[in-house]
Amino acid sequence: MARLIPLFPLNLVVFPGEKLNLHIFEPRYRQLVRECIEQNTTFGIPPYLDNSLSELGTEMRLISVEQTYASGELDIRTKAVGVFRINKFYRQAPGKLYAGGLVEDVVQDDVPDPVLREIITKQVRQLYEALGLRKLLLELAPDYCIFDVAHHIGFSTEQEYQLLATTSEQERQEMVREHLDTILPVVLETERLKDRVRLNGHFKNLTPPNF
Repeated sequence: MARLIPLFPLNLVVFPGEKLNLHIFEPRYRQLVRECIEQNTTFGIPPYLDNSLSELGTEMRLISVEQTYASGELDIRTKAVGVFRINKFYRQAPGKLYAGGLVEDVVQDDVPDPVLREIITKQVRQLYEALGLRKLLLELAPDYCIFDVAHHIGFSTEQEYQLLATTSEQERQEMVREHLDTILPVVLETERLKDRVRLNGHFKNLTPPNF
C-alpha cells in the first residue's frame, strides 16, 4: 500500500540494517529531522545517481541526535529498515521545504543458500588477506546477510544499486560470488607482481637446477 514519506536524496546506496551517521545543515533537512523527532516517523534515502533520482530507496529510522549546533545544524544517527519503490516524486512535499514521495515497500526474500554463504565467507577472507588488510577483516556473524558485506568488497555505486534492486538473498549471494570470482584473481596477481618488484635489486639465494 502506497504511503507518503519525506525523501533525502544522496549520492550513495544504503542497505537494510546499515547504520548511517549524517550531518544535517540545509534548512529543508533540518525541518525533516525535526518532524521525524516530533512525530516518530521515518524518512527515505533514494540514491541520486548519474544526475537522476533512482526509483528505489532505503527507509531510515532516526536513532538519536548526537549534537545540536547553535546554527541549527545537527549530527544524527540513523538505521536503515527497508527498501521502497517511489511511485510518485514531489520535489517539495505538500507544505514542506523537503522532497517527498509516494512509496510502496519492496518485499524481500531473505532465505540464503548456506553453501554459497560459506563460499563467500572464504572469498572475503581471501580478499582481505591478499590486500594485507587482515586487521580490517570483517567480523561476520554466522547468520550474516549479503547487505552486511556489500560495502566492503569493492562494488561500484552502480553495482550496489543493482544489489539493492535484487529482492532475493540467494540472487544477491550469486552476484557477490560472481564479483569476487572476477576480482580475486586480479588482486592475487597484482600482489604477486608487487612481491616480484620488491625482490628486484636484492641478493637472491637461488638453487640452480641439476643437469
